[in-house]
Amino acid sequence: MTSMMQVELGDRSYPIYMGAGNLDNPELLTKHIKSKQVVVVTNETIAPLYLDRVTKHLQGYQLETIILADGEQFKTLDTLNIIFNALLEKKFSRNATLIALGGGVIGDLSGFAAACYQRGIPFIQIPTTLLSQVDSSVGGKTGVNHALGKNMLGAFYQPQSVIIDVDVLATLDDRQLAAGVAEVIKYGLIRDAKFFSWIEKNIEKIMARDQSALTYIIEQSCQNKAEIVAADERESGIRAILNLGHTFGHAIETGMGYGKYLHGEAVAIGTCQAAELSYELGWLSQKDVARIKALFQQAGLPITAPTSLSAETFLQLMAVDKKNVDGDIRLILLNKIGEATLPIAVEKRKLLKVLNG
Repeated sequence: MTSMMQVELGDRSYPIYMGAGNLDNPELLTKHIKSKQVVVVTNETIAPLYLDRVTKHLQGYQLETIILADGEQFKTLDTLNIIFNALLEKKFSRNATLIALGGGVIGDLSGFAAACYQRGIPFIQIPTTLLSQVDSSVGGKTGVNHALGKNMLGAFYQPQSVIIDVDVLATLDDRQLAAGVAEVIKYGLIRDAKFFSWIEKNIEKIMARDQSALTYIIEQSCQNKAEIVAADERESGIRAILNLGHTFGHAIETGMGYGKYLHGEAVAIGTCQAAELSYELGWLSQKDVARIKALFQQAGLPITAPTSLSAETFLQLMAVDKKNVDGDIRLILLNKIGEATLPIAVEKRKLLKVLNG
């Protein structure tokens, strides 16, 4: 059964479809395609699994498929240019629809390509990882990485729709599943204490891929994300809380080399660091911090930063962050489990205490 929720953004509003078997429902896809030109962007891992199931609904369209290499290290301007070259060579117009079939990397690349090509063409998200289903496919953040910083080049650009099929998680490896759970836990921490407690009680079911548990965490996560995005599309205020743990996490991803840590793994570590800093500031108790770390560990996620990144290197990398203002590193922290702060500058001495372990 398919459920639907709306991301309310005025004339840029769009539906999120959630359920089992949605890849096999052609209407969900075709009703959001406005012209006869369609390009599907996917990667080498997803193409053998799901590309045919999507393209069989697109007979009669001028269809192009682009299969990219798989991995965060390929989320670059060079890869973006592969998409542009294909669109230009096939003379795709500004009414063409781009379909992103894959995880967060494919969604971010495809969305940025759609935002840029002829100043904007429609695109549809079909996320195939838990992380992309609960986070990156919703909200219109698109972009690529730079050697000096993650997601530093991009645009806010909303999709026409997001089509989530819970069944595709059956082929997701355990590490990728855990990475997605990191973002699910984040929603509980930043604004939904009841959801955090539910995850604690049901983490074994989630990791065992119980379909009802997976469906529930996807629905709750998308609901939280949709409400935040509707209130603050371009991250001028409350949307920033979605970045809990991300300033630390992005520093890990950049410093260790893109692809060494999955995004969710780096965010898990970063969220634990944010929790420790919140304790240092007197907001969280030691018991709260222990609860947070225990839940990430139960999900099979790392909770300590790589020792090869020195505190000073960490600081340099954290200084390249979109939330920073006038050279100050600004972080999302926790007043309590279920309530995040807006970005705040933190005394360097306390930040170093956390970074030094």
